[in-house]
Amino acid sequence: MPELPEVETIARGLRQDLCGATLASATLLWPGVLETGHGALDAPALPRAVAGGRIGAVWRRGKVLALELHAPKRPPLHLAFHLRMTGRLTVEPTATAPYTHTRLILDLADERRLFFTDARKFGRCRAMSPDALARWPFFAALGPEPMDLDAEAFAALLGGRRARIKALLLDQSVLAGVGNIYADESLFRAGIHPADTAAAIGPERLARLHDALVAVLAEAIAANGSSISDYVNAHGDAGAFQNDFRVYGRGGTPCRTCTAPLVRTAVAGRSTTFCPHCQRPAWAGGS
Repeated sequence: MPELPEVETIARGLRQDLCGATLASATLLWPGVLETGHGALDAPALPRAVAGGRIGAVWRRGKVLALELHAPKRPPLHLAFHLRMTGRLTVEPTATAPYTHTRLILDLADERRLFFTDARKFGRCRAMSPDALARWPFFAALGPEPMDLDAEAFAALLGGRRARIKALLLDQSVLAGVGNIYADESLFRAGIHPADTAAAIGPERLARLHDALVAVLAEAIAANGSSISDYVNAHGDAGAFQNDFRVYGRGGTPCRTCTAPLVRTAVAGRSTTFCPHCQRPAWAGGS
């Protein structure tokens, strides 16, 4: 958390609210929030670099959210946020005091503030030129966006691999943006066991998984994402897709399709919930 739908929801909210706005200042309340290296600016350079910058675009790539800044006689600058576990980006009135876990404040010239708040201190911001952003190893290694692939391309991307399908869905160098929630939910809808290898699944079932994944992601975006603990959108509102979870976080409860008890286990080092009846493994005749 947050995953692709949550970051996309935040990006859409910030795009609506902030495009065309000008930054007045930046205040680091916890210097560790600013990640350096690979061409990223350090803490002393940040306030000077963002002051007077106009937000020309807000976009998402995988789980990374970026503000694109433009200022006269200065090269473009990207503020790239990785929210990780508990990061939040919210737009607040200027009079709003920082929250207990606010790590970075971007004051706007129009009496608003953008707070980056993160209780667990895992989230990071990087201030980078477009070229430096493109060379950032984490960013450069991201796989394709799952919603940009058609079923045939998705099956070709994963087909024949001997890694477990759940691990492949979570691997950001294979697909960008998918995390634990939406991997479990899409595998359930496709009737695929999370520990099956991609090679054992076959192209037809991989195409089915593609359709399920795209549907789950689209539904989650429409529902404002999933709020389990900390996630809120740019306006501080919680998501609602958690009300429609079919398997994630429901281990031991009845499957909503067949009533069999859902099983919670670990796959690829991550907590995984599946239905042993609806998601039979390939060796047992899963279809």
